[in-house]
Amino acid sequence: MIDDRKRAPPTIIIIDDDESVREALRGLFESVGLATETHGSVPEFLAADDPHRAGCIVLDIRLPGQSGLEFQEALAKGRHPRSVVLISAHVDVGMAVRAMKAGAIDVLTKPVREQDLLEAVNRALASDNARREEANQTAALRQRYSKLTERERQIMAFVVAGKLNKQIAAEVQLAEATVKLHRGHMMRKMQALSVADLVRIASILGD
Repeated sequence: MIDDRKRAPPTIIIIDDDESVREALRGLFESVGLATETHGSVPEFLAADDPHRAGCIVLDIRLPGQSGLEFQEALAKGRHPRSVVLISAHVDVGMAVRAMKAGAIDVLTKPVREQDLLEAVNRALASDNARREEANQTAALRQRYSKLTERERQIMAFVVAGKLNKQIAAEVQLAEATVKLHRGHMMRKMQALSVADLVRIASILGD
């Protein structure tokens, strides 16, 4: 479940090896009331990062060592994906396509127009919030599922597969009335309002 750190106001994390750029971006974001944090390199950021906190990353593509693009791709494949806005003094089409395929919110060319950057960051924050809400909902569903008995889980699988009570009763060798009782308990525990709702829940749990 989402803890208090994840409910904290979002932070805009700036990673750029140019200190003047970092400070300029910090000033821009703080001028509109956004909390910011700056780092000069990916290793510096990783040493201080809490992957559970809300926010997004404004990331320079050209960094010493691991490039911003490589780091963004690694984030997208990791356990804690982040919403990323990439910036660079030189952006070619191939680079932009690669970044967008890896899930970048936007790829902007320096010097970046302030309005373009603020709009991109707002989209990144919205994306981050949606992802965290989805993760929270999935965690809640898994918690509900953990409270089902083995028999209720068995019957849930049959219901999701489209089996009728009579068919389930024959499969598990129980009276149809008993199947109905287990099914009712299972639906209440999972907070499913219909079979279609239960199928949606099962799909989420199976991802």
